[in-house]
Amino acid sequence: MDTQTAYYLIAGALIVIGLLGTVLPVLPGLPLMFAGMLVAAWADDFRHIGVWTLVLLGVLLAVSVAVDVMAGILGAKRVGASNKALFGAGLGGLVGIFFGIPGLLAGPFLGAAAGEMIHGREWREASKVGFGTWLGLALGAALKLALAFSMLAIFGLAIWLD
Repeated sequence: MDTQTAYYLIAGALIVIGLLGTVLPVLPGLPLMFAGMLVAAWADDFRHIGVWTLVLLGVLLAVSVAVDVMAGILGAKRVGASNKALFGAGLGGLVGIFFGIPGLLAGPFLGAAAGEMIHGREWREASKVGFGTWLGLALGAALKLALAFSMLAIFGLAIWLD
């Protein structure tokens, strides 16, 4: 196997793992996708993927990082979450990873609600905060997935049109 083929295999693996990472919070999805696209461009001596395409992909990556950071926080703050709820949502998301899809879905909700109850709120208010946090995270994940497919489309078009 020649070096260029090895680079393309690495690039493809990074892109696929990155795409999985857009829905699995344990993996840095779009940064891995961008790294794979950069490796593919480098393997091709930047003939098909030029600087402006990489800049555009980098901007989409930056937007995805901002979405990742802000989505859950904005959802939680919109329903009046405390800092303990935000911490609980993050902890619930991490613990939820070990329980598969149900854990990923329920972990942030339960963590935020538990944080609010520790903060002194009743279950009804705490569950409202938990749902707001979960909704923010879900909308953020959907937006990250849309950004991932946008990056794939731009990458594919840049290769195909050149």
